[in-house]
This record gives sequence, structure tokens and C-alpha cells, in this order.
Amino acid sequence: MDHITRRQMLLGGGALLGASAMRAKGKLGPGAAPPEVGKVDPIGTDAYFHEGNLAQGHCNNGWVVFEDYVLVIDGSFPKSVDELIPKIRAITDKPVRFAFDTHHHGDHAYGNQKMVENGAAAVAHTGVIEEMKRYETGYYGGAPGRWEKTAESREDVRKSRLKPPSVLFPHELIFDDGKHRVELMHLGVAHTHGDAVAWLPKERILFTGDMCVNGPFNFVGDGDIEKWVATLEAARKLGARVVCPGHGPRGADEMLNNQRAFFIALRDQVGALVRAKKSGQEISNSIDKINAALKANSTVSRYVQSGDGFASQVQKVYMEMTGEALPAAQKAARLVRHWHAHAHGVV
Repeated sequence: MDHITRRQMLLGGGALLGASAMRAKGKLGPGAAPPEVGKVDPIGTDAYFHEGNLAQGHCNNGWVVFEDYVLVIDGSFPKSVDELIPKIRAITDKPVRFAFDTHHHGDHAYGNQKMVENGAAAVAHTGVIEEMKRYETGYYGGAPGRWEKTAESREDVRKSRLKPPSVLFPHELIFDDGKHRVELMHLGVAHTHGDAVAWLPKERILFTGDMCVNGPFNFVGDGDIEKWVATLEAARKLGARVVCPGHGPRGADEMLNNQRAFFIALRDQVGALVRAKKSGQEISNSIDKINAALKANSTVSRYVQSGDGFASQVQKVYMEMTGEALPAAQKAARLVRHWHAHAHGVV
């Protein structure tokens, strides 16, 4: 396979899950079912969830209306911010003061400049800056990086500029006005090395970014799957009532368990072959068999991608376990990384 489309990656290599099916499998938290994609979803007092349009590469967002200001969760792409701000303004005239990037990827942080133009300061874990220096190299004086490559295909990115977060925290940052409390926390390495979550302890609402998603949307190239499992366990221990993922419909705490179970099952499948002393080529030849086994597991099946997307996940686990690359999966991993790094959100 020489080309990965946006739809193939986000929808698991063609394993299209319709909105109704996604909602049926993504167990919802207490209260009414969420509205359709792009509609404002009240999930608590002055707390809102907004499911992004995957057809445009948009991530999910959230926001909390404090006494004097609004905190937005995820900077998205510039186009997404243009669509989001009027929806926030329809609810409150309080200024948007902070925009929290759950991690450094373009669909979660490339809209920072738009947020700044609307009065917000971009906030993130310190690891986000380190990841931007590693991957968004053009901004920091090196060769063109992901930002420049994305701008080749996205007009909204081309007309904006990369704005790294300027308010940084190493472990946690708390917003508390006496009525509302939001805790931004780095629980460990997961989807990236700079992942952080937004936790509303009073309402028991958790915004996870791409640490947890609701569908076949896991990109593993910038993270560590073994550590990801432990980080999801730390998130699970918070006791969330409502989980707002980085992509896909919101759900309940079961989503964290199922996302974690997917990675455990993937590691178990690959690990069994490694322990059996199978060669890299033999494990590559077993990728379809591993895929079928996971798809047969109802707990994790909705996370299972197809084609190069899944091959890259097997490759990542094998690399973590052995330090070596799978012969037949190296190309798949490169293709998926290329897609995610350079064309995330390009229709």
C-alpha cells in the first residue's frame, strides 16, 4: 500500500464506523445521549463537550465557564477555532482566557494563534514544547517540519502561524474560582511524551486528549505503548463519571478500561510470539491473524484498525519489546507516521 488517506487512518483503514454505531459501542455517561457531531453538548454546570468533525480532521474540544473567564480544552486547527468561538460566545460573553493543548499534534495545537487572537493564552505540559522542538523543526530554525508540511495542504494553517504554548507546567496546573475547579495533570507518557488531561473533580469529568479515543483512531508513533497502559490506569483511578476523548463520542469510565484493554491485548498477542522465539518475518506474517483475534474481542474491537494502521501498531509493540523493526511493517510505520505528521486533517 503506497498511500494512506485521511479517511483510512481515522476510520481504521476503511473500517468505517458510523456515528450511530460509535455511540452504541461508546457507553455514554449519565444523562442524555450526546448530540450530533459539531453540536454543543452540556455535560455539567458550565462545562461543555464538542465532538469535532473528523471529515475536516478536527479533534474534540471542551470548555469550562469560570466566574471571570473561559478555559478551552484543545487548540484544534485554525478552522476549528473559527467554528468553535461563536458557539462559546452564544453561551457566555466572558473572555476566553486560556486554551489548554492536551498534546502537540496539529489537530490539537495548530489553532493556538487563533486562540491568542481571541484573547487566550495557550497552556500545556512542558513536554509539549520538547515535542514541538523535535517535530515542528521549521519554527525553531531547522528544516521544514510538520507545520510547514501541513500548511501545504491546509489553507487555514497556511494563513496562520505556529504558536507554541507560553504557560507551561511540569506536573499539574489548577484553575479554581471557588465554584469550579479544573486540574490539568501530566499522568505519564501515552500518545505522546507531553500528554496531559483536564480533570473536573467535582463533576468527575475527564478530558483525555488522544490518551484515550473512542474508535480506531490510535496513532502510536510518538508515544510508548507500554507506558501508555500505565498512564491509562492512572487516569482510570481518578474515578471519572464522564470521559471526553480526543476523537469520537464521549462516554463513561468504561472507555478508559476498554482503551487500556486494547493495548494490553495487542501487547499480549505480540508478546506471545516474541516469547515463542518467532522471527521478525514470522511475526510480520501473523499480523492479519493478530488483527482478527482482536476484532473478535468485543471489548476492544472498536479500536482495531486495518491495513497499514494496524501493522504500524504491531511494529511499535515489537520494537518496544525487542529493539528491532519488523521487516514487513517498517514501511507501514513510515506511511502512518507520514500521514499523521504531514497530512493530519487534510481532506
